[in-house]
Amino acid sequence: MTEFNIALTHEAVSATVPDREVLVWRDRRFTYADLTDRSRRLASYLHGRGLGVRTERSALQGHESGQDHLALYLHNGNEYVEGMLGAFKARVAPLNVNYRYVEDELRYLFLNAQAKAVVYHAAFAPKLAAVLDALPQLEVLLQVDDGCGHELLPGAVDYEEALAASAPELPPVEHSPDDLYILYTGGTTGMPKGVLWRQHDIFMSTMGGRTPGVWDPVSSYDDVRARAAAGSSDAMLLIPPFMHGAAQWATFIMMSTGAKVVIPDENTRMDPADVLRTLERERCAMLTVVGDAVARPLLEEMEKGTYDLSSLVVVGNGSAPLTPTIKERLLELLPNVIVSDSVGSSETGAQGSHMSVKGSVSTGTFNRGPGAVVVSEDLTSVLDPGHDGIGWFAQEGWVPLGYLGDAEKTARTFPVIEGTRYAVPGDRARLLPDGVLELLGRDAVTINTGGEKVFAEEVESAIASHPAVQDVTVCGRASERWGSEVVAVVQLTSAATPEELETHAARAIARYKLPKAWVFVDQVVRSPSGKADYRWAREVAESAR
Repeated sequence: MTEFNIALTHEAVSATVPDREVLVWRDRRFTYADLTDRSRRLASYLHGRGLGVRTERSALQGHESGQDHLALYLHNGNEYVEGMLGAFKARVAPLNVNYRYVEDELRYLFLNAQAKAVVYHAAFAPKLAAVLDALPQLEVLLQVDDGCGHELLPGAVDYEEALAASAPELPPVEHSPDDLYILYTGGTTGMPKGVLWRQHDIFMSTMGGRTPGVWDPVSSYDDVRARAAAGSSDAMLLIPPFMHGAAQWATFIMMSTGAKVVIPDENTRMDPADVLRTLERERCAMLTVVGDAVARPLLEEMEKGTYDLSSLVVVGNGSAPLTPTIKERLLELLPNVIVSDSVGSSETGAQGSHMSVKGSVSTGTFNRGPGAVVVSEDLTSVLDPGHDGIGWFAQEGWVPLGYLGDAEKTARTFPVIEGTRYAVPGDRARLLPDGVLELLGRDAVTINTGGEKVFAEEVESAIASHPAVQDVTVCGRASERWGSEVVAVVQLTSAATPEELETHAARAIARYKLPKAWVFVDQVVRSPSGKADYRWAREVAESAR
């Protein structure tokens, strides 16, 4: 099998379907040829500034990088996709920056990543300026004019001017399947970590080398070109921010087939009416959501508004659970739509999928993709379907090299079991007798209460189906009696007492899993992608003691 480089796969697709639209945002419409021209110009600029490969992969360990790094500090827009592709084409490794970070978090990330360059929206210039003195390695600053009026930072160059002045040809570099793709984890359960992937491995896992759920791998660049030529011009409306891995993966999957990605007009927050207007205008066939936190407000807007959503075929969900209650309401409104759940992580790529249609709805189980297994708690064996107890959800095959700069955590997360290297990021799971995976939740947010393990997501699902609950996050809090006690942090849409919520949740989960305390807040805080922020929830639970 050919080993792939993402820059070259994009070039192959673009040469095959140059005139198809690939990206739409507001009044900006880009063809594959347009995106190729702009990403090449960015690559030429980065190469001209001396950025690229310092040490080839063969001389490095898994937790080491031999490339210069480009930080993408941006809201959604064409510049994010151009930034990734331009970096790949210059043999520079791009990485995602959480635009909600405060100064200390931002300083940590840039230092941990050792970023030498950054592309940033002008709105973030003041925050970036506050940490620049601590970042002597940051040599290249490209500022994207977003209309906010901030002047260029000292030493910064206007993004569009840099592209206009740069060559529209690929820089003279030897692209390699070993070139890096870097994805920083969200940091909602601990400090963010940079996951290092070979481009071939992430491409085959979840960036276009195969279709999640179908698992049909390409084996050559000719296959890539043929798939693009045979692909449709169907559009996917992307809601999650590009700084989230799932958004990047979905976008590159679409681009690998010659399809189109549409970004809602409002790119700084999720505006349900704007999302649905954009979907209606662009006749999108696919819509991406991240659990109830994104799907619920969209559903409420659908129920009260008048939108032509007849083009919609698939609602894709990932990174957070979509509860059966929300799925049923969605399918009642859109009976011909398929709701597709995907499972995976920054450290594993795509691992499984589950389809729900009207009349057949469930959550929490997945059909596994190739290489997705459950390993024993002591990390010594791979478990068979119907095994006793709970194991770790793991992935073999196309897995990351390691965590940037952290040899110890790399060894822990990517152990060798029975002679095979696995990614074991910390999700608890069991294999049912028919081989279907039951996903229980991340071990880092599992609550050990009175000697019993309680999985936060299971409790959240039981509470979220109550009609008065807008959003909920469940966490553990230190307890003299229980060791750790279950606490629900809840945002309500209408009045409800803890007793009412407990009675409702008790219909779905055992009593020992029910919250010992309830904390009501005006708004449950989540990451920009919609994932639960358990660090925030624990702080709220402790302060409400």
